[in-house]
Amino acid sequence: MLKVGVIGVGSISDHHIKPYLANEQVELFALSDINEARLIAKGAFHGVTELYSDYRELLKNEAIDAVSICTWNNAHAEIAIAALEAGKHVLVEKPLSMTVKEAEAVEAAVEKTGKVLQVGFVRRHGDNAKLLKTFIDNDELGEIYYAKTSCIRRLGNPGGWFSDSSRSGGGPLIDLGVHMIDICWYFMGKPRPVSVSGNTYNKLGNRSNIKNLSFYKAADYDPHLSDVEDLTNAIIRFENGASILVDVSYTLHAKQDELYVKLFGEKGGAEIEPELAIVAEKYNTILNVTPQIDNLSFDFEKAFQNEINHFVSSCLDGTENIAPVSDGVQVMKMLNAIYESAKLGKEVYL
Repeated sequence: MLKVGVIGVGSISDHHIKPYLANEQVELFALSDINEARLIAKGAFHGVTELYSDYRELLKNEAIDAVSICTWNNAHAEIAIAALEAGKHVLVEKPLSMTVKEAEAVEAAVEKTGKVLQVGFVRRHGDNAKLLKTFIDNDELGEIYYAKTSCIRRLGNPGGWFSDSSRSGGGPLIDLGVHMIDICWYFMGKPRPVSVSGNTYNKLGNRSNIKNLSFYKAADYDPHLSDVEDLTNAIIRFENGASILVDVSYTLHAKQDELYVKLFGEKGGAEIEPELAIVAEKYNTILNVTPQIDNLSFDFEKAFQNEINHFVSSCLDGTENIAPVSDGVQVMKMLNAIYESAKLGKEVYL
């Protein structure tokens, strides 16, 4: 039995708490949040009595084996290091940190303590992603040398801490782009990034003036606060010659929202968003292949359940962690380099 504490009980924590409760090998033992009213309400709802307004006090509880970190981005690294040093296994929501230096400090703590640290790259755990990975691992696509991904929201700056760079570390790149870049890089075999050329734009703000069209707003939404980018685009080059082209937005004068992930290899191609599809070539003929599975799209709830189950298995049974801290460090290097390139107005070498 794994006794788990969840640190930060805002909206994303529900996608950790629910799967923990559904896992028979887990006891949801403790919760922590700096917002005491929210903490008490969440504890009462789930019947959890070990409640802490200071995460440090939670970490002192020797009964707790593992924690999920679901706080603002600016606290991820600090809490992860403290949890590891307190002897806890850690599942930390993406991004791993706000800077490369922080990410490397977390990596050092993992190496020092020998504890499991899993980064919340939830899209790796989608059933459609797991199936595609099987095809890729069996060389059905050959070497994947190009990936193209887009996550465009025409109206979708959540506001609150998401649009406050001091807490988030950035806008759509660090919030949405982290998933898009990671899933492409993961399927490409995680080649080493060598250079980045990126652009960021802050032209539209949170567009709180828009009427008759609703969008998700953070609990602490403030129409007057938004100092993060609206849009980021970038090209990432890798040591093996492969490249990723990416663009992500919170808000853009686009006709509609758009989400896609496309992979191109020497033997075939694939899409994982909006639906799983495989492109093959057989007998001098191009085939568009549609796998016959229950859900071709990304199932948010199922992916989080898979992610939590994988973390629990890694902690209890030593199952190989498919989202280790080293991956979190490399992704942070790419994200930070894109922001740096945009700031400098030129290509940046890693």
